[in-house]
Amino acid sequence: MIEDDAGRLVGRTLVSAASLRERVGVLGAQIAESYSDLTQPPLLISVLKGSTFFLADLMRAMSIDLNLDFMSISSYGSPGIVRILKDLETDVSGRDLLIVEDIVDTGLTLNYLRKTLRQRDPASLRTVTLLDKAARRIVPVEVEYKGFEIPDVFVVGYGLDFQGRYRNCPAILAVRDIARLANDPLVLVDQLYGKAR
Repeated sequence: MIEDDAGRLVGRTLVSAASLRERVGVLGAQIAESYSDLTQPPLLISVLKGSTFFLADLMRAMSIDLNLDFMSISSYGSPGIVRILKDLETDVSGRDLLIVEDIVDTGLTLNYLRKTLRQRDPASLRTVTLLDKAARRIVPVEVEYKGFEIPDVFVVGYGLDFQGRYRNCPAILAVRDIARLANDPLVLVDQLYGKAR
């Protein structure tokens, strides 16, 4: 548990670093097995920036040849309106694609991404997400591999951030007091990193 200076609960560990290592290892082995008979390596597509920690550990857990590319997308305006900020450098036609996501909640962004990639004629398209926040789902979306299903709470750590901070926390923290964090974005720094502000 993480409290602010007044003793108010700000966050708690939702998924420990040890649980993350174990589950990512299992996912990596499962995915590697499902792609083991391909004639060319699957292409992992990382959605920047939140999925980078998960991606790195997942790749190390996959004992197969693979390729990697990155996309950056942004939701803006009305829900479900998505803009591609950085597109793939790889021609994905005829390739087996695996989208690597940090978290899927409403499904709107992933739904857009899957539709966009399908239009490029891949041989197959699958998704793996570290966290599935199904309680917030607005549109049904296919997610073939899931790390953890989590409740409808705001989370940071292991790549997920708040205003660019806390990505390097080795565990997933549930922020219990999002208003407190919004008012003081540094409130978790002392407890997580042992540094005075």
